[in-house]
Amino acid sequence: MPRATLSITLPEQVWVSDLSGRYPDAEFTVLAAMPADETGVGLVEIRAADIEPVVTTIDEYDSVVSVTILEAQPERALVQFETTEPLLILTLSEVGIPLELPITIVDGEVTVEVTAPRENLSELGDQLAQFGIPFDLVSIHQSIDTESLLTDDQYALLETAVAEGYYDTPRTCTLTELAEAVGLAKSTTSEKLHRAEGKVMKAFLARDDAAV
Repeated sequence: MPRATLSITLPEQVWVSDLSGRYPDAEFTVLAAMPADETGVGLVEIRAADIEPVVTTIDEYDSVVSVTILEAQPERALVQFETTEPLLILTLSEVGIPLELPITIVDGEVTVEVTAPRENLSELGDQLAQFGIPFDLVSIHQSIDTESLLTDDQYALLETAVAEGYYDTPRTCTLTELAEAVGLAKSTTSEKLHRAEGKVMKAFLARDDAAV
Protein backbone atom coordinates (compact mmCIF):
# COMPACT_ATOMS: atom_id res chain seq x y z
CA MET A 1 0.00 0.00 0.00
CA PRO A 2 1.40 3.45 -0.90
CA ARG A 3 2.89 5.55 1.88
CA ALA A 4 3.15 9.27 1.24
CA THR A 5 4.97 12.07 3.01
CA LEU A 6 3.33 15.49 2.68
CA SER A 7 4.60 18.90 3.70
CA ILE A 8 1.51 20.99 4.51
CA THR A 9 1.18 24.73 5.07
CA LEU A 10 -1.70 25.24 7.47
CA PRO A 11 -4.03 28.17 6.68
CA GLU A 12 -3.36 31.27 8.79
CA GLN A 13 -6.95 31.28 10.08
CA VAL A 14 -6.31 28.00 11.89
CA TRP A 15 -5.36 28.94 15.44
CA VAL A 16 -2.30 26.71 15.77
CA SER A 17 -0.96 27.97 12.45
CA ASP A 18 -1.34 31.60 13.51
CA LEU A 19 0.09 30.88 16.96
CA SER A 20 3.11 29.04 15.58
CA GLY A 21 3.65 31.93 13.15
CA ARG A 22 3.67 34.38 16.05
CA TYR A 23 6.19 32.18 17.86
CA PRO A 24 8.21 30.65 14.97
CA ASP A 25 10.83 29.15 17.28
CA ALA A 26 8.25 27.13 19.21
CA GLU A 27 7.45 23.49 18.43
CA PHE A 28 3.87 22.20 18.69
CA THR A 29 3.82 18.39 18.73
CA VAL A 30 0.31 16.93 18.52
CA LEU A 31 0.38 13.71 20.53
CA ALA A 32 -3.31 12.80 20.28
CA ALA A 33 -6.31 14.07 18.36
CA MET A 34 -9.88 12.93 17.89
CA PRO A 35 -13.20 14.34 16.66
CA ALA A 36 -15.86 15.16 19.27
CA ASP A 37 -19.29 15.98 17.79
CA GLU A 38 -18.68 19.22 15.88
CA THR A 39 -15.32 19.94 17.51
CA GLY A 40 -11.97 18.24 17.88
CA VAL A 41 -10.03 17.42 21.02
CA GLY A 42 -6.26 17.21 21.05
CA LEU A 43 -3.21 16.85 23.24
CA VAL A 44 -0.22 18.98 22.28
CA GLU A 45 3.28 19.29 23.68
CA ILE A 46 4.66 22.80 23.28
CA ARG A 47 8.37 23.54 23.51
CA ALA A 48 9.73 27.08 23.54
CA ALA A 49 12.47 29.08 25.22
CA ASP A 50 9.76 31.14 26.97
CA ILE A 51 6.71 28.91 27.25
CA GLU A 52 4.34 31.13 29.27
CA PRO A 53 3.31 33.67 26.60
CA VAL A 54 2.82 30.88 24.05
CA VAL A 55 0.43 28.94 26.28
CA THR A 56 -1.50 31.96 27.56
CA THR A 57 -2.10 33.18 23.99
CA ILE A 58 -4.10 30.05 23.09
CA ASP A 59 -7.14 31.41 24.97
CA GLU A 60 -7.26 34.43 22.63
CA TYR A 61 -8.55 32.35 19.71
CA ASP A 62 -12.33 32.16 19.25
CA SER A 63 -12.03 28.73 17.65
CA VAL A 64 -10.48 27.29 20.84
CA VAL A 65 -13.33 26.15 23.07
CA SER A 66 -11.26 25.09 26.06
CA VAL A 67 -7.62 24.82 27.18
CA THR A 68 -6.31 22.72 30.04
CA ILE A 69 -2.66 22.88 31.05
CA LEU A 70 -1.76 19.39 32.21
CA GLU A 71 1.91 20.04 32.83
CA ALA A 72 4.07 23.17 32.75
CA GLN A 73 7.83 23.64 32.86
CA PRO A 74 10.02 26.63 31.92
CA GLU A 75 10.49 25.41 28.32
CA ARG A 76 7.77 22.76 27.94
CA ALA A 77 4.02 22.48 28.43
CA LEU A 78 1.50 19.71 27.90
CA VAL A 79 -1.85 21.14 26.88
CA GLN A 80 -5.24 19.59 26.17
CA PHE A 81 -7.48 21.66 23.92
CA GLU A 82 -10.84 21.58 22.17
CA THR A 83 -11.32 23.46 18.92
CA THR A 84 -14.14 24.10 16.48
CA GLU A 85 -11.63 23.89 13.60
CA PRO A 86 -10.01 20.44 13.65
CA LEU A 87 -9.10 21.04 10.01
CA LEU A 88 -6.46 18.37 9.48
CA ILE A 89 -8.49 15.67 11.21
CA LEU A 90 -11.58 16.50 9.15
CA THR A 91 -9.66 16.59 5.90
CA LEU A 92 -8.17 13.14 6.44
CA SER A 93 -11.35 11.58 7.83
CA GLU A 94 -13.32 12.81 4.80
CA VAL A 95 -11.26 10.49 2.60
CA GLY A 96 -10.96 7.65 5.09
CA ILE A 97 -7.31 8.18 6.07
CA PRO A 98 -6.31 8.05 9.76
CA LEU A 99 -4.05 10.78 11.12
CA GLU A 100 -0.71 9.25 12.09
CA LEU A 101 0.67 10.86 15.23
CA PRO A 102 2.74 12.49 16.52
CA ILE A 103 3.07 15.41 14.12
CA THR A 104 5.07 18.57 14.79
CA ILE A 105 4.00 22.03 13.66
CA VAL A 106 6.62 24.78 13.33
CA ASP A 107 5.83 28.23 11.94
CA GLY A 108 2.63 26.98 10.29
CA GLU A 109 4.30 24.04 8.57
CA VAL A 110 3.69 20.37 9.32
CA THR A 111 4.97 17.15 7.76
CA VAL A 112 2.58 14.20 7.84
CA GLU A 113 2.95 10.59 6.73
CA VAL A 114 -0.13 8.75 5.51
CA THR A 115 -0.65 5.19 4.34
CA ALA A 116 -3.67 4.60 2.14
CA PRO A 117 -4.80 3.19 -1.23
CA ARG A 118 -3.81 5.30 -4.22
CA GLU A 119 -7.37 6.51 -4.82
CA ASN A 120 -7.62 7.77 -1.23
CA LEU A 121 -4.37 9.68 -1.61
CA SER A 122 -5.74 11.29 -4.76
CA GLU A 123 -8.92 12.26 -2.89
CA LEU A 124 -6.78 13.71 -0.10
CA GLY A 125 -5.08 16.01 -2.59
CA ASP A 126 -8.49 17.16 -3.82
CA GLN A 127 -9.69 17.75 -0.24
CA LEU A 128 -6.61 19.79 0.67
CA ALA A 129 -7.12 21.91 -2.44
CA GLN A 130 -10.81 22.34 -1.58
CA PHE A 131 -9.92 23.61 1.91
CA GLY A 132 -7.29 25.90 0.41
CA ILE A 133 -4.41 24.10 2.11
CA PRO A 134 -1.11 24.29 0.16
CA PHE A 135 0.97 21.12 0.24
CA ASP A 136 3.98 19.47 -1.36
CA LEU A 137 4.31 15.76 -2.00
CA VAL A 138 7.74 15.04 -0.50
CA SER A 139 7.80 11.33 -1.33
CA ILE A 140 5.61 8.34 -2.02
CA HIS A 141 6.55 4.69 -1.99
CA GLN A 142 4.97 1.29 -1.68
CA SER A 143 5.25 -0.02 1.87
CA ILE A 144 5.95 -3.71 2.44
CA ASP A 145 3.86 -5.61 4.97
CA THR A 146 6.16 -8.61 5.45
CA GLU A 147 3.79 -10.29 7.90
CA SER A 148 1.05 -10.55 5.26
CA LEU A 149 3.52 -11.07 2.41
CA LEU A 150 5.09 -14.16 3.98
CA THR A 151 3.66 -17.31 5.49
CA ASP A 152 4.08 -17.72 9.26
CA ASP A 153 6.86 -20.28 8.67
CA GLN A 154 8.69 -18.02 6.23
CA TYR A 155 8.45 -15.03 8.55
CA ALA A 156 9.70 -17.09 11.51
CA LEU A 157 12.60 -18.43 9.44
CA LEU A 158 13.73 -14.96 8.35
CA GLU A 159 13.31 -13.66 11.91
CA THR A 160 15.52 -16.48 13.22
CA ALA A 161 18.07 -15.94 10.44
CA VAL A 162 18.41 -12.28 11.41
CA ALA A 163 18.59 -13.07 15.13
CA GLU A 164 21.24 -15.77 14.64
CA GLY A 165 23.44 -13.53 12.49
CA TYR A 166 22.93 -15.21 9.11
CA TYR A 167 22.68 -11.81 7.40
CA ASP A 168 25.47 -10.16 9.38
CA THR A 169 28.67 -9.01 7.64
CA PRO A 170 30.73 -11.01 8.21
CA ARG A 171 28.19 -13.82 8.63
CA THR A 172 28.15 -15.22 12.17
CA CYS A 173 25.77 -18.10 11.45
CA THR A 174 26.14 -20.65 8.65
CA LEU A 175 23.27 -22.25 6.76
CA THR A 176 23.98 -25.49 8.62
CA GLU A 177 23.78 -23.73 11.98
CA LEU A 178 20.58 -21.95 10.93
CA ALA A 179 19.04 -25.28 9.89
CA GLU A 180 19.90 -26.72 13.29
CA ALA A 181 18.38 -23.68 15.02
CA VAL A 182 15.04 -24.09 13.24
CA GLY A 183 15.07 -27.90 13.31
CA LEU A 184 15.02 -28.45 9.55
CA ALA A 185 17.26 -30.18 7.03
CA LYS A 186 19.86 -27.95 5.42
CA SER A 187 18.32 -28.38 1.95
CA THR A 188 14.83 -27.59 3.24
CA THR A 189 16.10 -24.51 5.08
CA SER A 190 17.88 -23.31 1.95
CA GLU A 191 14.76 -23.72 -0.21
CA LYS A 192 12.43 -22.04 2.30
CA LEU A 193 14.90 -19.19 2.81
CA HIS A 194 15.26 -18.67 -0.94
CA ARG A 195 11.49 -18.49 -1.44
CA ALA A 196 11.05 -16.03 1.44
CA GLU A 197 13.94 -13.84 0.27
CA GLY A 198 12.51 -13.84 -3.25
CA LYS A 199 9.11 -12.58 -2.06
CA VAL A 200 10.67 -9.80 -0.01
CA MET A 201 13.02 -8.67 -2.80
CA LYS A 202 10.26 -8.63 -5.45
CA ALA A 203 7.99 -6.61 -3.16
CA PHE A 204 10.83 -4.22 -2.32
CA LEU A 205 11.68 -3.59 -5.99
CA ALA A 206 8.00 -3.17 -6.84
CA ARG A 207 7.97 -0.05 -4.65
CA ASP A 208 9.76 1.91 -7.38
CA ASP A 209 7.16 0.86 -9.95
CA ALA A 210 4.42 2.15 -7.63
CA ALA A 211 6.14 5.50 -6.95
CA VAL A 212 4.58 8.65 -8.35
